[in-house]
Amino acid sequence: MITVFPYEKLGNQDHGWLHAHYHFNFANYHDENKNGFPPLLVWNDDVIKPGTGFPMHSHRDMEIITCILEGAITHKDNFGNKGVTRKGEMQIMSAGTGITHSEYNHEDIETHLFQIWLEPSELNITPRWENIDIDLKYNNGIFPIASGEKKFKDSKILNIYQEATLYIAKGCVNDSFKYDLEFKRHIYFVVSKGSVRINDIQVDLQDGVRVIKEQEIEFIFQGDSELIILDLPIIT
Repeated sequence: MITVFPYEKLGNQDHGWLHAHYHFNFANYHDENKNGFPPLLVWNDDVIKPGTGFPMHSHRDMEIITCILEGAITHKDNFGNKGVTRKGEMQIMSAGTGITHSEYNHEDIETHLFQIWLEPSELNITPRWENIDIDLKYNNGIFPIASGEKKFKDSKILNIYQEATLYIAKGCVNDSFKYDLEFKRHIYFVVSKGSVRINDIQVDLQDGVRVIKEQEIEFIFQGDSELIILDLPIIT
């Protein structure tokens, strides 16, 4: 079963400095039909104006992944971590026992990002923050970026504390990639650039898609396109 969540039908709020679209319930936005697909709880599509951002605030026991599509975000936390994540890069923060951080757009242009929250499979871990460049390392194809699955334990990709894998898929017009979905797993992906057809279903820029109970998936790219994909265990 393939379900498309069109961008124009996502929950949205405009705070002036922040224009946010919500794939699932978040903050003051609530829809009883959009409770996420555990362990995936949050996928926000945010545009942050220059000179603004999120002041110091705290998280606990959450895996938080931020993908930068345009601009940059500056991270600072109470563990002494500070760094800038730019377009084509990704940051992963494990909140664990508790972390307080801020995220600001100190650039001259708007910053566009996806922020993804996963419930961790292990609680009370030591908080951490890491940054990775996904633009320079990956050409066309489907590549794992971060994972907590056992099959990737000996790889050099970033670790996350959940039996999930984050992939990036890139392709040009008519590029086609097949993906086998394992038993008792599902995927959620968002088109971060261009558009794609998945098993003959059209998916456009910034649309979200959930795939469940489909053994074989075929992605056919409609141009220079990119997908951010999460392969997840089914938690009931």
